[in-house]
Amino acid sequence: MSRIGNSPISLPPGVEVKVNGDTVVVKGPKGSLTQAINSSISVVVDDGTLSVSRQNDERENKALHGLTRALINNMVIGVTEGYSKELTAVGVGYRAALKGKTLELLVGFSHPVNIETPDGITLEVPEPTKIIVSGMDKQKVGQVAADIRAVRPPEPYKGKGIRYVDEYVRRKAGKAGVSV
Repeated sequence: MSRIGNSPISLPPGVEVKVNGDTVVVKGPKGSLTQAINSSISVVVDDGTLSVSRQNDERENKALHGLTRALINNMVIGVTEGYSKELTAVGVGYRAALKGKTLELLVGFSHPVNIETPDGITLEVPEPTKIIVSGMDKQKVGQVAADIRAVRPPEPYKGKGIRYVDEYVRRKAGKAGVSV
């Protein structure tokens, strides 16, 4: 029995959910999101609560039950509060700048790395070493943050690179010198 899938989602005021066949549309103050759902999963909206149920107890349907409920819950949170991820650039001379809709990263290469901002995502650079990725789609926010981090991931010897603010980088000892 799915514990996540069986728990209902309470809809905050100002959030409207429409189920059109195999798609769910969630509209809120920040915008609207759509998600395709499997035909074996049914979504019912009743008086400010949303419940997800499955047709039978097959293994795949059990997995899709919890997944569908989690995706719809993420959509409801996204259209009301939104999501954000913070990254920081650690290293001498490492910095970021926002030029229009393009993020320019100077992270130790011979050239600056430019990243275009996708639709639905906002980038902020409050300090030269801090980047904030925000938006209403949790999946897209995480992917853009991961793409920025992949430009120069943190390395274990000096700890230089782009990392999440709450990320811990395990440091390794360098070469042990041979003493004679």
